[in-house]
Formats: sequence, structure tokens, C-alpha cells
Amino acid sequence: MMFAQIDTPAVLIDLDVAEANIRKFQAHCDHHGLKLRPHIKTHKLPMLAQAQIAAGAVGITCQKISEAEAMISEGGISDVLITFNIIGAGKLKRLRRLADKVTLSVVADNRSVADGLSGAFADAQTPLDVLVECDTGAGRCGVTSPEEAAGLADYIDGLAGLRFAGLMTYPPVGADQKVQRWLNEAVDALANCGLKASVISNGGSPGMWHAQNVSIATEYRIGTYIYNDRSLQVRGVCDWADCAFTVLATVISVPAHDRAVIDCGTKVLTSDLLGLNGNGHVLGRPDITIAGLSEEHGVLTADNINLAVGSRIRIVPNHACVVSNMLDQVILVRGDTCIGPQSVTARGKVW
Repeated sequence: MMFAQIDTPAVLIDLDVAEANIRKFQAHCDHHGLKLRPHIKTHKLPMLAQAQIAAGAVGITCQKISEAEAMISEGGISDVLITFNIIGAGKLKRLRRLADKVTLSVVADNRSVADGLSGAFADAQTPLDVLVECDTGAGRCGVTSPEEAAGLADYIDGLAGLRFAGLMTYPPVGADQKVQRWLNEAVDALANCGLKASVISNGGSPGMWHAQNVSIATEYRIGTYIYNDRSLQVRGVCDWADCAFTVLATVISVPAHDRAVIDCGTKVLTSDLLGLNGNGHVLGRPDITIAGLSEEHGVLTADNINLAVGSRIRIVPNHACVVSNMLDQVILVRGDTCIGPQSVTARGKVW
């Protein structure tokens, strides 16, 4: 039986595959002269962040202060970018403490956020580096024009305790030329204000192999690449053999020739579809559809399900990042060898 000693449902991390993924994309960035700043929201494990740094990453990206605190708790990480507008006195106090421990940079896309950062760092010995977040077409956070980027950068640079450090964007997939033009125009607008973007931070796993096409960028932020998942395989970004992250599940019922039920529902696989049909890919059984999930059950369908009660399957989830946050621990493996459990240090952190 597949990994018979492991209770299911369980998340398995194949370190051989994860380490190969780290090396492969680091080599890609090195070849194209891009600094790599991995996003730890995918794995939430200090040991893997340390492996990314050891391979050549310049630092890490976090989405929350609590993630950054967890990532630096075991040492080996000294440079952190938090890519989220930080608001609130409690968070700003923690951010100030974090800045005493690492080289820290943050983002802002409005004056209210910048004012809050300035209030927390006005008397700091070293100013806080702030990047202006830019919406280059993805429709999330960010100023919406190069002129707004320059205006906010100028405002930030005039605030006590802050230093304008550059631009940051999460770009729309497949729009490299548009993003390049947008950022070029922003750099020109900055120059008119007497400012320079020391850092231009681009990112995203779906466009990872084309990162060099936005040549104005100085660094690339990326998360899912370390594990890969079904959403990236469908896009042609990776193969199934590149997927280090799988969910091990057990068949608990076979009520019909075309249907089986597993011990794994939304509390593990989550409800993320990302535009796909079904809730994951069953390795070795492309004919099976994970047709539905309740909290603890997953329903598998196929013309001939050909599974028995007690059978085990491994599932590549649609979206690895959210599944990482569902369980307190993952199981580390190398191929068919089980190494053992590993606590997910940054799991469940609110802020």
C-alpha cells in the first residue's frame, strides 16, 4: 500500500522535486540577470526558504508580518519584502520591531498607508524602504497610472522615516510588453521628479519562464514554482513530474462502478477551482474526475472507477498555496521514502 505508515488525508512534499524546482528557476534567473525573491506563502516552511536563499535568492517575499516573523525565527534569512498595504497601530508596531531584525522593505499604493508607515518609522535610525505598488493590468492593488506612481513616490520620499525604493507589480499573465511599457513610463515620470527606482519588482509563477521579457525589472517574485500544481501544469508551465506537492487520500467507499469516495474534502483540497473542471488531478489516473467535495469527503467519478475500499491515491491540487495553509504539518518524502512530519511554521497566521 502506498505510504502505508501515513494516516490520511496527508500532504506530501517530495524534497527531491522541490529542490530540483528551486535549482531550475534560480538558474533561469541567473542566466537572465534577474534577482530572485521567492514568495513563502506557498510553502510557509523556514527550511525551504533557507534552501531558496542557499541556492541564490536575494531574500524572500511575505504577505503578512506574521509570515515574516515565522520565516526568520530559525535564522538564515536576512532580507524580507512584505507586499501588502499595512494598516493599523498594532501591525505597525510589529513592523518596526521586525525592521530591527532584518533588512526590510514594504509596499504602499496610497498616501494613507504611507502616512501610517511614516508615523511608525519617523524616529527610526534607518529609514524604511517603500516600493510603490503598481497595477499594470491585473486589477488588484496598485496605483493605476505611471503618473500616479511618480506622484506617490515623491510623496513617500518626503515623509519622515521613509525612503522611496522602487516599484512593485503583480502583472497580468501574458502581457509582458504592456507591463514593460507601463514601467518604462513610470521610470520616466520618476526621473521628472528627480527620483530613481533602485528596485523594480515583478512576479508570478504563471509567467515564470518569460520573466526576462519584462527586462526593466530587477527582481522576480515567485511562490508556486517550488511545488507546482494543477493550475500551472494546465498552463504548460510544468509537467506532472515537477509537482512536489501532493495530497495522499484513501478510498472509503465505492458505491457504484463509476464512483468512489475518498477521505479528503474542502478542509484539505479547498474549494479553489482557478477556472478548472474538478478539484485536482489524480496521478496515474487521468480518467478520474474529482467531481465534488464536502468538508470531509471527495467524490471521484470515471467510466470505470476501478478502485477498492482502502485504495490510496495521490492528488495534485488545483492550487498548492491554499492547501499549504490547511494542515498543521506536512509529510516530507524523497521519492518512495518517507522522511517524516514537518510542522508548517507559518500556517494559519492572521497577521
